[in-house]
Amino acid sequence: MNSISPKAAGAAAIKAGKPIWKGLGFQVIVGMVLGILVGLIWPEFGASLKILGDIFLRLIKTAVAPLVFLTVVAGIAAAGDFKRVGKVGLIATLYFEIISTIAIVFGLAAAYLFDVGRGMGQIAASASATQGAADAAKKAVDSHTTFSQFFLNVFPDNFFGAFARGELLQVLVIAIIFGAALLSLKPDKRAPIERGLATISTAFFEFIHLIMKLAPIGTFGAVAYAVGANGTNVLVALAWLVLSFYIAIVGFVVIVLGTVSMIFRINLLGLLRYIRDEIVVVLGTASSESVLPRLLEKLPGYGASKQVVGLVMPTGYAFNLDGTSIFMGMGVVFLSHAYGIDITWTQLGTLMAIMLLTSKGAATVSGGSFVVFAATVTASGFIPVEGLALIFGVYRFMSIAVSTCNAIGNCVATVVTAKLCGEFDPAMAELANRDPLAAERAVTSEFERGDAAAAPA
Repeated sequence: MNSISPKAAGAAAIKAGKPIWKGLGFQVIVGMVLGILVGLIWPEFGASLKILGDIFLRLIKTAVAPLVFLTVVAGIAAAGDFKRVGKVGLIATLYFEIISTIAIVFGLAAAYLFDVGRGMGQIAASASATQGAADAAKKAVDSHTTFSQFFLNVFPDNFFGAFARGELLQVLVIAIIFGAALLSLKPDKRAPIERGLATISTAFFEFIHLIMKLAPIGTFGAVAYAVGANGTNVLVALAWLVLSFYIAIVGFVVIVLGTVSMIFRINLLGLLRYIRDEIVVVLGTASSESVLPRLLEKLPGYGASKQVVGLVMPTGYAFNLDGTSIFMGMGVVFLSHAYGIDITWTQLGTLMAIMLLTSKGAATVSGGSFVVFAATVTASGFIPVEGLALIFGVYRFMSIAVSTCNAIGNCVATVVTAKLCGEFDPAMAELANRDPLAAERAVTSEFERGDAAAAPA
């Protein structure tokens, strides 16, 4: 367990206090505001700033796959036996499937409740949006044509190729097999490998710390591009869809995740306060991947053991995408209404089955949630594929809520799994609820001094 003295942690936090304008969250908010202003006042110039956001996300992505590998392997090795790994994996998988199903149903219900898409079939899609949607549809067909192709794509054919392509599910498979192999070694042979992996992991976290200093600049470029490229006409035309989607996301967090938190006695507001900086970064970059390394390092400060965080959080990024599930549910209803298509109960059941499958592929292909949404539309057979262009124009704005919900959902899933597995420290959670900065400083200090000490002698 992560037993840190609250008094010592609080003293460290006070000593490390700094002005608000030097905080990452404040800087990212400033970047968002400036990006909105530039995108509205100088749209062409704002659209040209896309490169700033792309550079930041590319730098983040260089460390995501290695960190997933290192944390999963470390989590398996630290578990000590296959029974403990299996217990954590089984509980997490059951939770993922239950919540993902609820998220899809929630998205479908919200779409019908808000009646999204009615009377919007006459909206003309821009040429760029049409081409972008077509590219996404083609990529979706290539990646998800059949279940056998999807299932085959989960398993890598090259150890380093999975890392180079950023195939997160393949990296997870490699990490699980490698961790199992490491666990089967004798302790004296395993110890130096674990120490080496712990040292490399520490270096990667420091690598991420340096990159995160660029988050305000990346946020500024990404937001300026989103506003400048789409323009006010598209925003106004699809405002109801975007607004309804944001309401649905907030409703899911409050109702569904709030209920889960009540059942497992988790202070949801305290948890959100603890990860507030990461939430702000996701809001600015529209990418939950941008904060995965930070969450891997930070969540042990909320009481979940490092082993559970290292196993559940990366897996959740591939299998527990609540925001993506809601987006797909609302998206298919939006297109059916836009084209005047009445979906039968049988077709609705088929769509749910398809979405449960394709949503698991959001981390396996480039393009994220929109690509797997295109896969769902393509596989349905009764929703026009060309309708993807209707949503493509505003997807960037919706992806902000998608990514935020994905990140929050995985944090809740990690804490729930830790509690169910008996690997949760209530004292650390209480400290985080009372003084987030103290908990963060405490777990950071533990990471800095504990990697070598925690490794087997």
